[in-house]
Amino acid sequence: MTETTETGERPRGARLIQNEATTEIPVHLLFRDDPDPVAVPLRPAVVGTGAVKGGPGRTTAPRRMPPRAPARPAPTVDPDLQERGGRALPGALGVLGGLAGAVGAVASLGWAGALPQIVTEIAGLSRYEGTGFGPEQWAAAAGSGALALFGFGGLARGRAGRAWVLTLFGRYRGTVRKSGLLWVNPLLLRRRTDVRLRHWRSEPMPAVDANGVALRVVVLVVWRIKDTARAAFGVEDHETYLRECVEADMARVLSQLPADAFHEDAPTLRNAEAVGDLLTRKLAADAEPVGIEVFSAQPTRIEYAPEVAAAMQRRRIAALDAQHRDSVLTSVVDSVEDTVTRLTTRGLVELDDYERKALVKDLTVAFYTGRGE
Repeated sequence: MTETTETGERPRGARLIQNEATTEIPVHLLFRDDPDPVAVPLRPAVVGTGAVKGGPGRTTAPRRMPPRAPARPAPTVDPDLQERGGRALPGALGVLGGLAGAVGAVASLGWAGALPQIVTEIAGLSRYEGTGFGPEQWAAAAGSGALALFGFGGLARGRAGRAWVLTLFGRYRGTVRKSGLLWVNPLLLRRRTDVRLRHWRSEPMPAVDANGVALRVVVLVVWRIKDTARAAFGVEDHETYLRECVEADMARVLSQLPADAFHEDAPTLRNAEAVGDLLTRKLAADAEPVGIEVFSAQPTRIEYAPEVAAAMQRRRIAALDAQHRDSVLTSVVDSVEDTVTRLTTRGLVELDDYERKALVKDLTVAFYTGRGE
């Protein structure tokens, strides 16, 4: 038996629209004429190709977003490789030690009687014949000579903005950032490093924007060496490493935005401040592990590559012309609307539909011609 409602009417079943290439669609979702629509369970979507050919329909699998690429690992260096102060004494001590060694060496030769005759005459020792070279004389001469070489050989001139990176048999022994006359252990190998604030202006480098348009970019980078140990031993050549990072990071940043948005108000590469901030952050993160501190990386020039410059210039001019026409048309329409509204609201004229359309047409032509001139 069929059930009836309280009003005595039979409930209407759900009306369905079926298509062999689509799923079943309840009619009440298209036309809200049923007071109480009946819920209809929907079957999975069926591909129509199989139904037409008589084969079983294939249930479409839900789309899945492509997996995100893993984050790019940051470059790392030996965590124990960090700058620390090297030992350096005032240069006066080295001078005194060298002079003492030289005087001792001369005295040892005089003791052995090996000084030249002119020296003995000046010193008043011409009658002294010496004792000859014995073990004591050899030891005194060798020790004095070593002291002289050690004292004078360790003298170094420290400059402001420069640092000495010290190594002993390939092992890092510290960094000296002092200036003036210094004495450093002469057994240590000294490597001079520039720690001043420096800048590098690149040559025009190739890149592409988000639309794949070829570009030429010039970048100005302001940087300095913050950790001399990592800059000297963490990478083969820190300047070459920095330049390669600039080119790679610039390509990544510029590929995220278009060079120009011709027909829409969207962020572009013309916003040099935002592009420079993003490039600076990426470059600083890549250069920090090798002891380089990046203060600024700003694109000083972004232009189209010569092979596409003419075509993009024509496209830009066309976009500017279209924007100008659109703004003029909007202004004309607003002026016409304001004029007709004032005439009718103040009761100056009474217009029917035909007269209103004719007036709008004439005013639009007049205003647009005037704006165009």
